[in-house]
Formats: sequence, C-alpha cells, structure tokens
Amino acid sequence: MKLFPHGHATHPQWQMAAGLVLAQVRAQMALPEYASSPTLALLYITDHYASSAQDILEHLSAELPEITDWSGTVGVGVVANQVEYLDEPALVLMLCELPPDQYRVFSGVAPLGLGFEAHSALIHADGGTHDLPELLQEMAERTASGYLFGGLSSSRSASVQFAVGGNGNISGQGAASGVFSGGLSGVAFGEGVNLVSRVTQGCQPVSKARKVTQAEGNVVITLDGEPALDVLLDDLGVTLDNVNLIRVGDDMLEGTRMLAPRTLLVQLKDHPVEPDPRREGGARSVALGEGVAPLDELIAILAAAGYDGAVCVELASLGGEDVDELAMIERSVGWLRSHLP
Repeated sequence: MKLFPHGHATHPQWQMAAGLVLAQVRAQMALPEYASSPTLALLYITDHYASSAQDILEHLSAELPEITDWSGTVGVGVVANQVEYLDEPALVLMLCELPPDQYRVFSGVAPLGLGFEAHSALIHADGGTHDLPELLQEMAERTASGYLFGGLSSSRSASVQFAVGGNGNISGQGAASGVFSGGLSGVAFGEGVNLVSRVTQGCQPVSKARKVTQAEGNVVITLDGEPALDVLLDDLGVTLDNVNLIRVGDDMLEGTRMLAPRTLLVQLKDHPVEPDPRREGGARSVALGEGVAPLDELIAILAAAGYDGAVCVELASLGGEDVDELAMIERSVGWLRSHLP
C-alpha cells in the first residue's frame, strides 16, 4: 500500500490554510510513493474554524473532486506528523486510497446500512449526546471485531462533524450538507482494511455525579458539602509507593497508616542507606529485603487496614552500576512470597 497524502497548516484565514494544505497533498500525489487516486478524506479543524466548517468542506470538495467521501470533526487542538496545533486556527487533511467496497461513511442521520459488513470503525462523537454510551455500544455490536477507535469532538463554539459519502450526500440524509452536530459519525472499515490504531487519551466515569458546593476561582473546595480532597481520595483510592513518601519528606510508616484505608495498589521498593533518599531521581533501588526500608512494618500496617490487593515489585533508580535487574526482581519476588501474610 502506498503512503496516504496529507497536509496541515495554520493561518488566521482558513482560505490561506486550505491553500497550503492543498499544495502539500497535490505535491505528494505526484510522487510515486504516494497514493495518486484517493477517494476518502479525513478532515480535522480546530474550533477557531468551526463557524466556517461548511465553507471549508465545500471549498476542499471543489478543489479535490476525486474525493467522494469525507469524514472528520473539530477539536481544540489537532495533530499531524511531528506537529501539533493547540488553541490556534489550523486544519489537517489526509487522503486515503482504499478499495471502495471496504469502507463506508456514516452519520447520525444516515446510520451504517445492514448491507455493509463492518470489521472496525473510526468514530467521531459529540460528548453532549445524552445517549452516547448506548450509541457506541450499538455501533460496536455492528462490527465483527467490536473495535471502535477515534474520539470526541471538542470545541468552545460549534461542535461539528463532517460526513459526506458518494455523490456528495450520504444516502438517507437528504439534502443535508455534510456538516453535523450531535450523535456519531465516522468511517466503517471492512475486514480487508488492515489498521494499526493507538489510544492516546481516554476517560471514563470514576464515581457517581458530585455537586460542587464551594469553590474559589477554579479550585474546588467542597463536593457535596465535604472536603473535595477527601471525596476525591474516597472515590479514586490511591497507589501507595512507599519510597515516594520519603521523597516528599514524609515518614514512610506514618504515611502508610494514613493512606492504607484508601490504597488500591502497592508499589513496593527498598533502598540502601543513603545521605538523602530525596535526592534527584529518587532513592537507589535494591532488591526487596536487602535495604533499610521498614518493609515488614509497612506490610503489617496494610494487613491491619484490611488491604488484600496486588503488591508490585518496583525497581526505579538503579544508579550507574551494572546490575542484573532480572535477578533483583527474582530475589524481590521470593522475599515477598515469604513475608506477605
């Protein structure tokens, strides 16, 4: 498969940015290593251009008549190869050359038809859609692999999505312009399209809904009438890293007593005698039981608090010495097995 032509640009005027992007993709399409007959375009703009989304789509469609299908959305920032545009006017464009029978563009008003066997899907979603989880689940069930990738639209103005198929309008969306708000849109791919995707960010609910009952500026003071930090710790729990306690000047055992009731995971380290374990880079690690950290007392505190979760061996700073890291891990695991209650 040949490389997909792509372009990116920033400019206060979207027309100038579009011109720069078009020049880039046209130059690449003339090179033998790049696809010369793409039909699917992925278009992403920052929210500085959101109000001009329709004009941008119409302009690029006219300039690239060979592109029959368009998909994309808006973000506060957009990225391309080795560049990111955050909080500035910008657009990025990639032109994909894929077998026409191996992809379909869809939108909320023109869902994926039953006649197409989807294997995976690129999804653009409006986070303000009230039934978004159900829509995503339904879309996942429409794919053979259940694998969806993509992200949420983000905008401080209009939250728009691009979805155009075939002759300029997806069958079923009537005279709709190809610029939408709300719901889902994207591209479904058939099994013949091999994909490599990467998750760069994500979020999920970690607690029930909370009400901010006191704040100073952008600092939350109380949630549901309780101190915000206490609520946060109760909801999220903590990962206990015993040596990090002394790095910030706390006593390891006292800190463990405070955090034990909220601990969900333990990362256990040991360290030798050093002038200052808070040195830059952290205390040098040794195998568990071979240093001076009060590990037996720490384990007893966790047990008394009812902790029964995972305990991980962590080797952090190893200094400049040539050490056998695998052997250190084996000795540490052996020590743990003989000292855990």
